[in-house]
Amino acid sequence: MRNMDSNDDDDVALFDAEEDSAARKNKIRHPVASFFHLFFRVTAILVYLLCGSVGGSFIACMVTIILLLSCDFWTVKNITGRLMVGLRWWNQVDDDGKNHWVFESRKAGGNQSSASRSSNAESRIFWLGLIICPVVWVIFAFFTLVSFKIKWLAVVILGVVLQGANLYGYVRCKVGARTNLKNMATNYFGRQFLKQAFTKQEES
Repeated sequence: MRNMDSNDDDDVALFDAEEDSAARKNKIRHPVASFFHLFFRVTAILVYLLCGSVGGSFIACMVTIILLLSCDFWTVKNITGRLMVGLRWWNQVDDDGKNHWVFESRKAGGNQSSASRSSNAESRIFWLGLIICPVVWVIFAFFTLVSFKIKWLAVVILGVVLQGANLYGYVRCKVGARTNLKNMATNYFGRQFLKQAFTKQEES
């Protein structure tokens, strides 16, 4: 009976450990970084919408939006990407004066501390904010052209460029270099071709 009780205790401890690890994966470990990852870009969109609908000084609105977009670009590129998903990208100049773009991703491994690992919640926040906001600026650009609000075009294009640059940089960090992208595409189409060939043989 005592052995059975001890086994039951071990089982309970095991399930508790699994629940704790799942809770840690869904916990936001960097709340300040997560907040500012969305704050600047969402505020820039809100300011654009309010200035476009309510009105106000065009110069003041334009300067405010540009400052928010610039702060967002710097924050996402240098801080939130590294903390929230373990990715970073930058440009460096070698001794010959040539520019090189570097795309890095933190290796998932056992040497990382629990504080440095990315959680699922932070990863979702990061990628949703990174993808949705540039799409919103592209929609703004379309409506700006359709409605002939040419004075807003420079602001909207700046939003597309700055947030699109961060999106492109982090996608490159995630999937690897351009050669890896080509290999992925080649492997995908190769697998599709083999699938179709095998299905045709089975049907015949």
